[in-house]
Amino acid sequence: MSTEKKTSSPLAQIAAGLVILAAITGYYLYEAAGRKAGPVETAAVAPATATASLSQDLATGPLAAFLIHPEPKALPTLAFQDGAGKPLTLSDWKGRVVLLNLWATWCAPCRKEMPDLSKLEKELGSDQFEVVAVSVDRKGAEASAAFLKETGVDNLKLYVEPSTKIVTDLQSAGLPATLLIDRHGRELGRILGPADWASPDAQALINAALAQK
Repeated sequence: MSTEKKTSSPLAQIAAGLVILAAITGYYLYEAAGRKAGPVETAAVAPATATASLSQDLATGPLAAFLIHPEPKALPTLAFQDGAGKPLTLSDWKGRVVLLNLWATWCAPCRKEMPDLSKLEKELGSDQFEVVAVSVDRKGAEASAAFLKETGVDNLKLYVEPSTKIVTDLQSAGLPATLLIDRHGRELGRILGPADWASPDAQALINAALAQK
């Protein structure tokens, strides 16, 4: 028994060493692949890393309360309607940057904010960007359209979601709530409460999001 142990022990140690070496080599290759992907892998992960340079430093001045996420966040399916009752989802804007705003006619801060959102849409609205202001007022499209007319908002399209499900889906604690959404339909950041969307700081934030691919 003693002789068998002496002859098998070195072989067992060598075998164990090879297993450990293989494990270390495999882990290194796995980590290296994650850090430096090949052409196919790079193309596959590009959408997930494209917005990494959007930093909290962009939330300045009147937008200092805007929270930019360290990484873009996936969103649930967000359904609403246009002013004519046509069903829409946020995915209809895929490929464009969206500033999604939730508001209601009874929301006093919304009354102050809507003209600024309208100005932002006038300045930067294009086939690459849109301010999508969704009314969650239970009174529906007619009351919301009257509100926009009354407040002189003529650059924003009418979108409504009177069931307020979108408020729950976005876990919004109040109104107004505004989310910046990238071209892939992911949330880059949000602010709860009104903001000066007509300010240069707001335009700088939107332009930074537009610069991402």
